[in-house]
Parts: sequence; C-alpha cells; structure tokens
Amino acid sequence: MTFVVYLKGRETMEDITGREFAELVGFVKQTYGINLLQKKILVCGRLSNYIIQSGFHSFSEYFSHVKNDRTGKAGVTLVNKLTTNHTYFLREPQHFEILEQIILPYFAISEAHRKDLRVWSAGCSTGEEPYTLAMLINSYFGATKCGWNTKILATDISTAVLEQGQKAIYSTTQLEKLPDRWRTQYFHKIDDESSVLKDIIRQEVIFRRFNLMNEIFPFKKKFHLIFCRNVMIYFDAETKVKLINRFYDHMEPGGYLFIGHSESINRHESKYQFVAPAVYRKV
Repeated sequence: MTFVVYLKGRETMEDITGREFAELVGFVKQTYGINLLQKKILVCGRLSNYIIQSGFHSFSEYFSHVKNDRTGKAGVTLVNKLTTNHTYFLREPQHFEILEQIILPYFAISEAHRKDLRVWSAGCSTGEEPYTLAMLINSYFGATKCGWNTKILATDISTAVLEQGQKAIYSTTQLEKLPDRWRTQYFHKIDDESSVLKDIIRQEVIFRRFNLMNEIFPFKKKFHLIFCRNVMIYFDAETKVKLINRFYDHMEPGGYLFIGHSESINRHESKYQFVAPAVYRKV
C-alpha cells in the first residue's frame, strides 16, 4: 500500500516511504514512549494536511525539522497531531466513588498529623481530571480543608492542552455530568454556553509540562495518589512496565495508582496489589 502526501501547488506527490515511517516510529517511541508501529494509516492521515499547510515539500523535510528543533515544540506538535486528548469530568465514576468512600477516609486518618495529601494527575489533558479531584477533595474535607495541603500536580506533554486547562473555561455541555451542587459551588457562569472554575478550585491544581519518558522524575516528595488513566494505551508492554515501576518508586507506602479501565497491570509486572478494576495499591 502506498501512502502519499499531496503537495500544495504542485502536480507531483511525495511518497512516505517505509524507511521514513520506521524512523518516525522509532523517534516517537524513544522520545515520548508512544508506539505507532501499527498506526501507519492514522499517522499518514493526520499528518498529510498539516505538512502541506506548514509549507514543507516532503515528509522527509518535515521530519528533519522535527528532529532538529532544539526547542522541542515541533515534537510536541507532532504528538498532538497523532494522539487523542479525550477526557471529561467524572470520567470512569467508579474511581471517584472508591476515592470518596474508601481512600480519602483512610488518608484523613493516616495523614491527620501532617495534613499533606500529594496527588499527581499524569496525562491531565485539558484539566477535567485534576479539577474533578480538586472538587471531590474539597467537598470531602469541607470546613476542615483549609488545614490541609492537597495541591494536585497536573502534567501533560502537550502545551496546548495545558493552556486550556489553566484557563479552566468549559462549556455547559461539558459540565452536565457534574452534581448540581458542584456546578453551583465551584463554577461561575460566563454566559449560557460556558462557565469558568472559581479560584478555590483553580488554585488547587498546578499545571506543568512533563514527559513521562524522562529518565529522572524530579519530585522532592512521593505521592499518595497517582492518576494515569488512558495514557498507557499508547505504550508497548516494555514501556508500560517501566513506567508503572517508576510510579511505584515515587509513591508513598499505602498509596494508590489509578489507570484506565481499558488498561491492566499483570501481577508479575510490578509490586502493586490489585484493589479494584484499574485501581492498585503500594503496600
């Protein structure tokens, strides 16, 4: 099968060769952990128009630009084009039920002396997940929340989604799954079509760009909760296992890891213990 990129203003077209595709697959996997080996049609379909619109004359020219861009921005744009940042408030609600009914009561007692609950939303996309966590934690602790440090680290490789998350503006449709009391308590209505989160929640989330493939995780303290849901679906088995074990090393004893329901951890792959579907604990 031949994959082509049509060149704007030209009658000819440039083939995306097997060698070029293999180079792209290797670069993306090594740099971002994403496995595109079986995604050739997707890669060509999503990049063709972008290559044309950006004024490149061939796939080779574009890929050379990505590799030689020292700022890393071209690589991030490439990843944005090839992955889907699909998320929403209260996604996989069973996780938040477990968090509210079992996990937060446990930490409310075990961390009562320090009042320090460290949470990481890894692969946070446009902010719905970390903001859901912030609203749930605020709602759970109520009047006692002011005595706790429950700041949430929200990271993603994409600067575009991080910028959206920091704005914290969401459409009325995006808020439909939230409880009425949360919409009233935590959001300020801009108009009939959109609302913005109030500072009481926005200030609880710290957005940072971070690549999960970094050799070093530069965190001074370990986490009690790590949410990395529907991120590892893009990784091959070896990359996934390495990342899971890094999470384990950067988690407090008794801490919990949440992954996506379409993902799983083999009991032989790490020391995590199964708690519930897509929920694991470091004991």
